[in-house]
Amino acid sequence: MLRSMYSGISGLRNFQTKLDVIGNNIANVNTYGFKKGRVIFKDLISQTVAGAAAGNENRGGVNPKQVGLGSQIAAIDTMHTNGSTQFTGNTLDLAIAGDGFFIVGNSEGEDLLYTRAGNFYMDQDGYIVDGEGRFLQGADGPIQVDLEASSMSISEDGTVTAVINNVPEDVGIIQMAKFPNPGGLEKVGSNLYQRTANSGEPSEGEPQLEGRGKIASGFLEMSNVDLSEEFTEMIVAQRGFQANTRIITTSDEILQELVNLKR
Repeated sequence: MLRSMYSGISGLRNFQTKLDVIGNNIANVNTYGFKKGRVIFKDLISQTVAGAAAGNENRGGVNPKQVGLGSQIAAIDTMHTNGSTQFTGNTLDLAIAGDGFFIVGNSEGEDLLYTRAGNFYMDQDGYIVDGEGRFLQGADGPIQVDLEASSMSISEDGTVTAVINNVPEDVGIIQMAKFPNPGGLEKVGSNLYQRTANSGEPSEGEPQLEGRGKIASGFLEMSNVDLSEEFTEMIVAQRGFQANTRIITTSDEILQELVNLKR
């Protein structure tokens, strides 16, 4: 069979994956804290028809002759650039200006996961939780606000202050995590990430320290998906997919001609 046909098939698979990633990006264009994906290609392998030869006193050197056999996926990156911030005015809507992730887990401070989505809420016991009930972690575990508090505020350094009987009281400090390689984190759904062997150990602590960003209360970080960029990449992927189908069609026509040699 013709090598070009298998090269075209590999291209179809790869551009389909690229379209899958683009579709997921567009689907999450309004998802708080979402980080877009990017597909990187690389060539598969090259078959050497003739090797290179060094020159001598009578003749110059000769370059190798190689035929490429297709492409493959080199990486599917998660782009951790900051998204734009949207003002909401809700105290428990938090955005991170800079690097870092919010830490959520169970009531014992275990099973920790990480997120950039800062839409938090207060449960019936006064704990600050995410939309699925995971506890926002503070310096001393989950942060709990007295139910008798008349108001509360959250400062840039993560300090949660509640006003009880007209007296302000600090009830906890929000902790953040910064990873050596955030691109190595694994998405587990619901705007959450978990550590992997290549993400490195997180540097956990208060905002604005050791490279961690500051917290903006009353704001939410939007998705970093750029629709104009995604639509452009979609056109590139579509044309690349069409070009690879044309390679397969042309290879099939050549094979048909070969079959027709014997009538």
